[in-house]
Amino acid sequence: MHQLSRRTFLKLTGAAAAGVTLTSLGFDLRPVHAYAKDLRILHAKQTNTICPYCAVGCGIIVHTIDGKVVNTEGDPEHPINEGSLCSKGMAVYQISHNNPGRLDKPLYRAPYSTEWKEISWDDALNKIANNIKKSRDASFETINAKNQTVNRTMGIASLGSAAMDNEECYLYQKFLRSLGLVYIEHQARI
Repeated sequence: MHQLSRRTFLKLTGAAAAGVTLTSLGFDLRPVHAYAKDLRILHAKQTNTICPYCAVGCGIIVHTIDGKVVNTEGDPEHPINEGSLCSKGMAVYQISHNNPGRLDKPLYRAPYSTEWKEISWDDALNKIANNIKKSRDASFETINAKNQTVNRTMGIASLGSAAMDNEECYLYQKFLRSLGLVYIEHQARI
């Protein structure tokens, strides 16, 4: 008769307890039968893009069928993220154009109002342009306290987006400098 050592007894007891726990939690170690009929991306067009959220620049694969986004996932061949995505990147599918909850018209809330109202794109852009002009005119300096020519506005600041590529950033920077902005920052540096 074989003598059961304390060490062997603890190993067997631990293995049995782990097996009972896994079984009670719903783990089944039998082979799994796949029930998927067709992949939703089977005939989809694949487009590689960059995540619009932060300055890291993770690669995303977007699958579309008839112009409708059906799936987004991390690009495993992208050198930055190698297929992994953060929670924001994984949720990029939710901001796609076929999301019924996505806003597609500008909303305006008047000062001291509690209600938002839909306005046209022309009205929204005109309002933004008028506010920029009003603020720039009110805060524009041509000469500083030392009697030096400065041609600047200290009343407007800009915080750029990491979703812009280099060319867009260049044009945006030129536009801001032409307005006389001094306070220009970028999301990637914050």
